[in-house]
Amino acid sequence: MSRRLSAPPDYAALLDKYDTWMFDCDGVLWQGDKLIDGAVEVLRLLRERKKQVLFVTNNATKSRRSYKTKFDHLGVEAHVDEIYGSAYATAVYISSVLKLAKEKKVYVIGMAGLEEELRDEGVAYIGGTDPVDKTLESFSLERFDLDPNVAAVVCGLDTTVNYTKYSKAFQYLTRNPGCQFIVTNEDSTYPSAHGLLPGAGAISAPLRYALGKDPVSIGKPAKTMLDCIQAKVHFDPARTIMVGDRLNTDILFGQAGGVSTLLVLTGITLESEITGPNASTIVPDYVTSSIGDFRSA
Repeated sequence: MSRRLSAPPDYAALLDKYDTWMFDCDGVLWQGDKLIDGAVEVLRLLRERKKQVLFVTNNATKSRRSYKTKFDHLGVEAHVDEIYGSAYATAVYISSVLKLAKEKKVYVIGMAGLEEELRDEGVAYIGGTDPVDKTLESFSLERFDLDPNVAAVVCGLDTTVNYTKYSKAFQYLTRNPGCQFIVTNEDSTYPSAHGLLPGAGAISAPLRYALGKDPVSIGKPAKTMLDCIQAKVHFDPARTIMVGDRLNTDILFGQAGGVSTLLVLTGITLESEITGPNASTIVPDYVTSSIGDFRSA
């Protein structure tokens, strides 16, 4: 059973117990472009107490550098080497685990942030934001020129996804021997300032259905994301806590990595999902209404 935090001693005890604090961003620190009340003050408090602060997001539309501009815009202190996004982890996975040969490349269904991380890792790619693929014209297989050097298809959130992109990805995955199917994350929805929208998992779903196979998923809750962090940052899992708003990504991610978990109710997960007879089987260690509650510690 989760422990519900409510009184100042509860929050003070957690501040003493954990040295590394991992935060999801959307729904925890902000909603769209609106800060969660108290988030900046709590992050400042953690830094004043010499805590290690990391930001772990499934958002694959932005690179770490471009994501930092959002932190800056909202007045949240963050450094590029503290930010771990699924776009970055995906690029690291392709360069360090798959180790594609120099002549090989990936076909991208995704946005500029994913492309930037691939470039920084030295991974060649096609598709993505290329205007040739951003078309409403019907796809012609007869006129399609298959690139034999495409060794992987990477799918993230893509707000200009279309039938041409799906068709090209499908061709590479079915016709290029050994072509890898990779998704940045499997979030079913994406929180915007004005409500929920389909997430990266919904974007990749048509390909999964057409192929009849599951992809390699990089973002939370997959351990690949944690491996990426552990390769760069030293932390003691016993003194680490993951703060998130989503049970099936943030909380599962923390549990899979052997770190403690704190659920906040300012994002995706509702109170009704963690209480009563129909409560989720995913149980966080702690629950609080908002990250801003830690101001009372």
